[in-house]
Amino acid sequence: MKICIVSGTNREGSNTLRVATAIQQRYQATSGVETQLIDLRDLPAGLLAPTSYSEAPDGWKTLEDTVLSADGLHVVTPEYNGSMPGVLKLFIDHLPFPAAFERRAVCFTGLASGMWGGLRPVEHLQGVFGYRNALQYPERVFIPGVGSALDATGWPTAPLTSELLAAQIEGFVAFCAAVGTLPKP
Repeated sequence: MKICIVSGTNREGSNTLRVATAIQQRYQATSGVETQLIDLRDLPAGLLAPTSYSEAPDGWKTLEDTVLSADGLHVVTPEYNGSMPGVLKLFIDHLPFPAAFERRAVCFTGLASGMWGGLRPVEHLQGVFGYRNALQYPERVFIPGVGSALDATGWPTAPLTSELLAAQIEGFVAFCAAVGTLPKP
């Protein structure tokens, strides 16, 4: 099984990448799970060009193929101004319809400096992925006060949040396996 973790910002030194990397390490410790991490800092600059929707810039195909070959996507998103970062939406918008998300398993982890831990961007992403007919894992995890909530590896230090994130990872692996047994459209 292949799980793609998406670090939902291109901000240098982000807590999002730290959390995404910690999540990837947990998946890698699970038997039979292969992972790939997409760091949005690796998006080709040409993705902003108006022509990028018809002529993909160099480097885009590799990222697209990573998503298309995954059994499940684990999106880790920070909250920027009450929603997801624009770069995450740009990434999503460039992925092919319907192949990228149609009946693909997806789950969400949100993080923020504030007390709601990225609830708003996760809810916005649920709407986007629902529109694209992804199969959404219902257990969302939110990391509030992220600036002081992580250990050196990027894993949450609050016992409940740590337990919820570990359970999300374990449950999402089972969810992806179950989704993989569904007939393809």
